[in-house]
Amino acid sequence: MSWAVRPGSQEEQVGRLILAGVIVVFLPQLPLGNFLIYPFTILTTWFHEMGHGLTAILMGHEFELLKIYPDGSGVAQSYHEGPESPIASAFISAGGPLGPTMIGSILILASSKQQYWRPTLIVLAVCIGLSTVIWVRSTTGVIVLPMIAVALAAAAWKGKDWLVRFALQFLGILAAMSMFRDWDYLFSESAVIDGQIMLSDTGAIANALLLPYWFWAMAIILLSGLMVGASLKYALAEDDDLNDWRR
Repeated sequence: MSWAVRPGSQEEQVGRLILAGVIVVFLPQLPLGNFLIYPFTILTTWFHEMGHGLTAILMGHEFELLKIYPDGSGVAQSYHEGPESPIASAFISAGGPLGPTMIGSILILASSKQQYWRPTLIVLAVCIGLSTVIWVRSTTGVIVLPMIAVALAAAAWKGKDWLVRFALQFLGILAAMSMFRDWDYLFSESAVIDGQIMLSDTGAIANALLLPYWFWAMAIILLSGLMVGASLKYALAEDDDLNDWRR
């Protein structure tokens, strides 16, 4: 008795998502794995720092610059005249760790509908390119980010459908799971960035809102889990509905 997965079925979608997750988790453990995943490490840092910067803009601040260092760490600088609102400060700090999860959830959602596959990759490539010109002020970012943007644009333009979809799913899972890479950072009050001791994001939130940093770390992880879970549930449900209609 043989069993085969139907092309485009929910089983295939689940399989691709699992494969993306396995690659994200285990690739760094393989020989040269860290080298192969390095561009994606820089990309998740970009997600994180852009989360800070764009939240700063929403809070009425000026997003000044973004730096990404060779070790994969980064910093986003924003400016605001006058006294700093604790609420605004907390939101800007939370925008970093939540940024990758939000982007990851959007990419996973986009992977559920074919008409969104290529446009989503193109929009992401354009955003990476524009942000590099406008805000990025570090050698690592200026070199690596445009290469990623060109690769995404090329995949969207010339890639086969399965590759475009898998790229969305891989990047979505990568972004969503990046919080596990930053687990120690989330549960630390401070961190060393570019040789300087600075408050971590959760430490900065605690400094603004009084509750301990570990409380905010757990809150961010819970919210991230809810976002990723909801996006996966919707994407898989959409796939199942489409296949029911085809049958």
